[in-house]
Amino acid sequence: MIRLFVPDDLSSGAEIVLGREASHYIANVMRQIVGGAIAVFNGRDGEWKALITETGKRAVRLRASERLRVQDSPPDLELLVAVVKRPRLETIIEKATELGARRVRLVMTQHTNAERVRIERLTVIATEAAEQTGRLDIPEIEEPAKLRMLLDQWDQNRRLLFCDEGGDAKPVLDALAGATGPWAILIGPEGGFSPEERKRLRTSAFVVPATLGPRILRADTAAISALTLWQAAAGDWRK
Repeated sequence: MIRLFVPDDLSSGAEIVLGREASHYIANVMRQIVGGAIAVFNGRDGEWKALITETGKRAVRLRASERLRVQDSPPDLELLVAVVKRPRLETIIEKATELGARRVRLVMTQHTNAERVRIERLTVIATEAAEQTGRLDIPEIEEPAKLRMLLDQWDQNRRLLFCDEGGDAKPVLDALAGATGPWAILIGPEGGFSPEERKRLRTSAFVVPATLGPRILRADTAAISALTLWQAAAGDWRK
């Protein structure tokens, strides 16, 4: 069944008017007709079966008929990733959504080679990934912030997995043994962290340094690897 994210409140009988792009997709790309059914979700009310009631020139209209799944949430996991070049950053957003990150926080480090970040574009990518993978929510994507400021304001109850290329950290599965509670994963820029940043991270009580292996990984590969290993060790893959 086709799945769409909608902003509307969802309940039995609720009327939904799709936006222009979604209407075009349903009526012209997927060639759905009146009476057809699609699945819709809004991140709050679970997933609903919705029947197409109108396929007009301006908009497609739906009516929610029955709830298919109750609302759930992915594990309390955030991804902090230094801003990298657009194609790799878009891949990271897509895969972080697929792998269940609840929030993505974009980071500016001393070695960040920043490009202009379009949060709207990244949100579209996350939305499409959520629709495809069966998620019932869209991860929040935050505007870039300096690493120093994020660490200054850090919630001490949230552990931060620092993917350290220094060579003297524990293997990531050893570092995650027995992990519980809220976590975050930090992925640096392709130039790595500065000595000052690395010292700050290694001396912070909430930081858990870990290595992702003997090879230097690009930011997108590192993010995918770390998210996968965390999910296997401490996330909802164990269910």
